[in-house]
Amino acid sequence: MSRNGNLQYDAEALGASLPPLLVDAERLAAAVSLGVHGRCKAGMGESFWQFRRYRPEDSSTAIDWRQSAKSQHLFVREREWEAAQSVWFWCDSSPGMQFKSGKVTKAERAKLLALALASLLVRGGERVALFGDAHAPASSRAALRRIGHTLLDLAPSDVALPPDAAITKNAQFVWFGDFLSPLDDIEITLRRLSRFAVAGQLVHIIDPAEEDFPFTGRTRFEDARGTLSETVGRAETVAGAYRTRFRAHAEAVGLLARRLGWTHITHRTDRSPQTALVALYADMSGA
Repeated sequence: MSRNGNLQYDAEALGASLPPLLVDAERLAAAVSLGVHGRCKAGMGESFWQFRRYRPEDSSTAIDWRQSAKSQHLFVREREWEAAQSVWFWCDSSPGMQFKSGKVTKAERAKLLALALASLLVRGGERVALFGDAHAPASSRAALRRIGHTLLDLAPSDVALPPDAAITKNAQFVWFGDFLSPLDDIEITLRRLSRFAVAGQLVHIIDPAEEDFPFTGRTRFEDARGTLSETVGRAETVAGAYRTRFRAHAEAVGLLARRLGWTHITHRTDRSPQTALVALYADMSGA
């Protein structure tokens, strides 16, 4: 076989080995394409970021005299913060995350957003890892592919909350889930993670049927594990009370997150994942 033939065979084999999840995530990341510039901030580094006006607390050695000579003011040259940090991901794979009233389950959307965000971060030089996985954070295409395969093979589990395991200090933690666990359990987990994470994001995945409660007439409801069920003669009679309770729980999760210094982003599976990814990446970038 010719060299070109070998190359074509290798390329096709490589493409076939990529899980569809990774392909979709890469396409989503490319559509967002915010790039590394969204994460720039002042600090120690070699790359020029911007000029700003001199402040009394600045050292005189920080003054850029060439730029200052162009006006009546003194200017300081700021450098870009370049220290890559670790970002850890956790995707809830509990039975409730397997629910869908439309085209995708909550778990499928969580995995897509997690991998697309990881792709954006790797492009920006950040180190990424899955929480609970044996691999350390890394910034490479190989690490991204490994995360994609792991997420694709992630089986439903009874564990809705991140386990008690250590992460690197001063890391960021991104938790994807439906957050239907008791608030006390969520708070205990957040406080534990906050001992390690310098920042954290909760990405609250919601199926539209969970929030809208579109059911009418005689309806049988089953829990995610299929062990409990209840039949309501006229579902519309409980719709108002259900929506109020669902909304109150979601608001309580958001309030808890903010109180502990985390951010809370909600996303419905019937809406564009691109919008959620932009909001999440911008939040992590401080934009």
